[in-house]
Amino acid sequence: MSVINIEKNKKIVFAGGPGTGKSTLINEFQKNNFQVMKEVSREIIQEARDEGIEHLFISDPLAFSNKLLEKRKNQFTVASQFKEPVFIDRGIPEITAYLDYNETKYPSYFNDANQKYIYDQVFIFPIWRDIFKQDEVRYETYHQSEKIQKYLIQTYQSIGYDLIEIPKTDTISRMQFVLDKLKNG
Repeated sequence: MSVINIEKNKKIVFAGGPGTGKSTLINEFQKNNFQVMKEVSREIIQEARDEGIEHLFISDPLAFSNKLLEKRKNQFTVASQFKEPVFIDRGIPEITAYLDYNETKYPSYFNDANQKYIYDQVFIFPIWRDIFKQDEVRYETYHQSEKIQKYLIQTYQSIGYDLIEIPKTDTISRMQFVLDKLKNG
């Protein structure tokens, strides 16, 4: 990987629908000794399952989203303390995008968080059938993933983010693409 000079405390989000390769790329950044913040929704899903709730987002989307908001706000705060850039798997605005997709009404503090916790850069991962997989936690179908993607893009853009689309290529090339974009401003 090429060496880059990114300003300190830069918070870089990997956004996108389910199964688009965000976590795979986060893992690659971690293997290359970059600071990362992994997706926290799987933690919440597992905690709910341990309590006997199979799909918390489906049964109580607001309860799930409140837990997710607290964890993502905490990630943002922790990321702000690093001297080097931090790559984050999903940002706070994705919570309201999912709630909008689910047609769930939510309190204004969700939108307030979108305005308060501002990331430095957002890379959007395109929907990509070739890598999409469902698993025990990812219950969304490919078709649902496509719909969610539209809500994610709309939400980030409505807040004022300029999204950079990640190319559909191998993980190492995706990583180099991100580093080149950050290096070149």
